[in-house]
Amino acid sequence: MASPANLAENLVEIRDLKVEAKTDAGRRIEIIKGASLEIAEGEIVALIGESGSGKTTMALTLMGYARPGCRISGGSVVVNGRDILALPERERARLRGTEVAYIPQSAAAAFNPSKMIMDQVIEVTRIHGLMPPDKARERAVALFKALSLPNPETIGERFPHQVSGGQLQRLSAAMALIGDPKLVIFDEPTTALDVTTQIEVLKAFKSVMRAGGIAGVYVSHDLAVVAQIADRIVVLKDGEVKETGTTLEILTAAKHPYTRELLAAFGPKPRGQQDGLEPRPETLLEIEDLTAGFGPIQANGLPLIPAVQSVNLRVEKGRNLGIVGESGSGKTTLVRSIAGILPAAAGHITFGGRKLGRSARERSRDQLRDMQIVFQSADTALNPAKPVEDILGRPLTFYHGMNGKARDARINELLDMVKLPRALRHRRPSELSGGQKQRVNFARALAADPKLILCDEITSALDTVVAAAVIELLKELQRELSLSYIFISHDLSVVEAICDEIVVMYGGKQIEQLTPSRAKPPNHPYSQLLFASVPKLDPAWLDQLDQDPELVREYCRR
Repeated sequence: MASPANLAENLVEIRDLKVEAKTDAGRRIEIIKGASLEIAEGEIVALIGESGSGKTTMALTLMGYARPGCRISGGSVVVNGRDILALPERERARLRGTEVAYIPQSAAAAFNPSKMIMDQVIEVTRIHGLMPPDKARERAVALFKALSLPNPETIGERFPHQVSGGQLQRLSAAMALIGDPKLVIFDEPTTALDVTTQIEVLKAFKSVMRAGGIAGVYVSHDLAVVAQIADRIVVLKDGEVKETGTTLEILTAAKHPYTRELLAAFGPKPRGQQDGLEPRPETLLEIEDLTAGFGPIQANGLPLIPAVQSVNLRVEKGRNLGIVGESGSGKTTLVRSIAGILPAAAGHITFGGRKLGRSARERSRDQLRDMQIVFQSADTALNPAKPVEDILGRPLTFYHGMNGKARDARINELLDMVKLPRALRHRRPSELSGGQKQRVNFARALAADPKLILCDEITSALDTVVAAAVIELLKELQRELSLSYIFISHDLSVVEAICDEIVVMYGGKQIEQLTPSRAKPPNHPYSQLLFASVPKLDPAWLDQLDQDPELVREYCRR
C-alpha cells in the first residue's frame, strides 16, 4: 500500500485546517477544528465518520471551496506545491477539473438532462482549452472503455435518462478524469447503487486510478466499500481527526473508541425470529398477480413497458418484508404501485381485509393514512421552501385535523421519536444534513399514524452508526405502534436486520423468497450473486472476488 514517506513527497498537505459555519442565531461555530492530512502521489485516502463529522466539508477544501454559510477560517491546503487557500479565485477555478476533480454522490444531479452525455463529459476540456473537440471525444471514448462502460463508442450520444444509475456514475467519473487531474475527490459515489452494480463501479474506479497513478480522497460512511479502495483511512468526528492508519490497521487494530464504534455498527444484527413474533399473525397486505409498468395500455390490457410482472406477496401484521434486487429489477415500481402512486395495470391489492383501488385517487383518506411511503431521496421528497414544522404539521392537519398547541406538541413528539433535536423544527431542509433530512422524511410518515410503512432505500444516505440506530429505532417503533414495514434496500445487511422475509426480484419478476436466518441458503444463481456481492471488511476482498454479474444476468435472461 502507498504511504507517504515524508512531507516532501506528498501531493496534498492539509495543515491545521479550520472551517466555520454560521448558525441560525448568527453566531459562527467551528465545524473543522484544526484538522491535518497528507496524501502521497497515487495514494487513495478515505475520510470516514458519521453524518456531520466534516468528511465532505474537509474534502471540498481541496478545491478551495466551502458550502454556503461556511468559510475556511484558518490553516493551509497545499495541492501539488500550491496553497489553494492563498490563490485568487480565478486561479482556483483553473485548478478545478485539471489538478483536482470531483465525483459527486448523485450522478443524476451532476448531469443536465437536456444535453447529450458526450457534450457534458468533454465540457471541462472546452472550458479550460485543454484539447480540440475531436481529441476530447477520443479521450472520452478511451475513458468509457477503461471504466468498462457498454458501447463506449456510442454511449456518449445518449441522454442521461437513457443509461442506468451505475453507468451514469461511471460517466461522472469520466467527466472528472478527462482533464487528467492529479487528485480526484469521490463523495460517496456508490451510496445509491445496488450491490452488484457497486462491485462493477468500484472495480472500474480502482482500475482507472491505479493505471493513471491518480491520488484520491474517498468520502464514505461504508467501511466495507472503503476497505476495497483506500490505502489509508482517516477517521473524523465533530470536525476533528480521531485516528489515522493504513486500511488494514484501522480494520483490524483500531485504537480510538469512536473507530471501534464505527466498526461495531457494521452489519446490523439479523432479525430472524429474535423478537418472539407469533407464528401465524394476521395478514395485513396481500398482493395477487400485480403487474405495472409504463407507456400506453396495449390490447391485452398490459402496459407497453412492463416493469413488474405477476408479483404475489403477503405482509403480516407486525412483520416486515424486504425486497432486494439490482437497479431496474422493479423494486421501486412495485412499492409505488402498492401505494397507488403508479396505478397497477392488473392484479389485486388487499389491505386490512379490504380490496384497494389501484390508484391513490380511488382510495379513502383512512386507506391513504394507514399506508405511508418514505422515499429514497429526502432532497426531492421534502419541500425546500418549508420549515420542518410545516412539513410535519401538514399530515397532522390533513389526517387528524390537528392545529394550534396540539399540533405543536405532536411535532415535538415526532422529532423525539426519530431522535432529532426539537430546535430543528424551524429549519428548512437545506439547513439539515442528509441523515437529518431522511429522519424528517420518516417522521412525516409517522405523523399519519400508519399501519404499514413502505420504505424505499431510507438508510442508503446514512452512515453506518446512524443507519444502525435507525434500524433499532424502526424496531422499537414497531413494537410500540404495531407497525409493519416493506423495506427496499440494496444493503442486504440492513434488510436482514429488519425483515422477516426477503423477496428477490430480477427483471420485474420475483425469483425467490428467503428468510434472513439463511437456514435455507439461496437457490437461484442471481440470489447467490446478490449475497456474494456484499462487500466484506477485508481489503483483499474485491481483488479476490470471482463473480461475473453479466454471466449471471445472462442466465436469468434465458
